[in-house]
Amino acid sequence: MSYLVGAYAIAPASLEDEEKLLAGLAARTDVRGLELPFTGALHRNDEAWLFARLRRDWDHVVTLIPGTMGRLQAHPHFGLASADESGRQAALAMAREALAAVARLNEAIGRTAVFAVEVQSGPSRGPAGGVGQVEAFARSLAELASWDWFGARIVVEHCDAHRPGHPQHKGFLSLDDELSAIAQAHSTARPPIGVNINWGRSVLETHDADTALTHVETAKRAGALSGIMFSGASGAATPYGVWQDTHMPHAPAAAGRPGAAGSLMTEAEIGRTLAAARGTALDFIGAKIAIRPAEATVAQRLAMVGELLAMLARAG
Repeated sequence: MSYLVGAYAIAPASLEDEEKLLAGLAARTDVRGLELPFTGALHRNDEAWLFARLRRDWDHVVTLIPGTMGRLQAHPHFGLASADESGRQAALAMAREALAAVARLNEAIGRTAVFAVEVQSGPSRGPAGGVGQVEAFARSLAELASWDWFGARIVVEHCDAHRPGHPQHKGFLSLDDELSAIAQAHSTARPPIGVNINWGRSVLETHDADTALTHVETAKRAGALSGIMFSGASGAATPYGVWQDTHMPHAPAAAGRPGAAGSLMTEAEIGRTLAAARGTALDFIGAKIAIRPAEATVAQRLAMVGELLAMLARAG
């Protein structure tokens, strides 16, 4: 089994060290490709620099979450599910930019190298936020599905939903609402639109580790489960924050092993989650973790990712 890695979440600050990180991941036989962040381009500094350092046989997923969150700071009604038409159109315009970035990557690699594009159901709800609607999201998904993505599948990345009286990080639509929008858009979607569950973001929604399992089961019953990305979360005081969306790593499998003390994403929880997904032909399983302290070496970063990939392999 091979896995995706959200390498941008654990990447060091310098390009020199990032190059070493990418080379270390490329040397592994259990990495199939990267989850690439779209912010307007597919790298924070130099897209062409990144393309030149990707393995030619890797297959990737592009996620629009960094660009979505960045634009929400300036435009609180921005989002594919926005009830505000200008906000919805702005999100579709960003998706057009992402489509162009996918084309650039495919051209640089010389083949179709992106098999899925993750979109989100913003805007964030709340006093300063916008309003998300199932119908608006369904219209956006139907339009996205009508575009030529070079064979890539549109996948809705579920982020923590707005819950009145509960702290939120993204505050997007509920999973049930997203599945309803997908069902409405499916008549025009080829290939069908899928759902990706991020373990940590599901847990942040309720502060309960069982929610990740519930979300996997719910998406599976709907016939939409496409992927699972493993990030952790914790209610304990840790360098990753208390109930923060910081891509916390897994809990150590044993004393002295790489991991983050206090993480709710234990090997047992990973096993439960993957067991719940059995019987579904997932498009991808992956790891997206950060590391503390920020001064961690490239070797430490690779060891942390490698440990989580080993846990996924044992659990799978």
